[in-house]
Amino acid sequence: MLIASLHQGISDLIPTRLEFYENWLHATGLRDGRIGLAPLAAVLSFLRQEGEPYELVTARAGQYAAQWMFDNLSPLQRSMIRSLPVALRARVAVQLTKRVIQRSYLGSRATSSLRKGQGTITMRTSIFCSVRAPLPRPLCGYYAAALERSLTLVSVNGKVAVRSCQGTGASSCVIALSVLPEQG
Repeated sequence: MLIASLHQGISDLIPTRLEFYENWLHATGLRDGRIGLAPLAAVLSFLRQEGEPYELVTARAGQYAAQWMFDNLSPLQRSMIRSLPVALRARVAVQLTKRVIQRSYLGSRATSSLRKGQGTITMRTSIFCSVRAPLPRPLCGYYAAALERSLTLVSVNGKVAVRSCQGTGASSCVIALSVLPEQG
């Protein structure tokens, strides 16, 4: 899921660089699911060097991953989710995002909490944040964008922000969520 969503994000946002990135994200590997950790790490490293496109591409990739996860639910499941109260829909969005995290990189695991409209998703291992030296900006935009998109898909208004990031030297990546109170 991660590799396909990154490929699509690159194609959408920096299409002139797609041929370069397809050295690692090639069509055969995408189809067969045989693109390993080293090519993925190379793509992320090169993307970080691109500056702003890194943030745009990884955010778009997170949005695609969340959309694809939601689209894989049955029509009945989607309908049932949308009929739930706001608090339960927000929990569903968090759970969908945790699935995105789990399916994006096998080494990723996430824990979450959500109480009274305030929540977090915490990851101890992130493929995006595996860097040699801390960087000045968070690298977790993929996860934040996935949560934002999941909230939208289940019709919940909320604010999402990266609270901490391993890529900046923190011990874990934490994505914070605040469900906006003016919902019915």
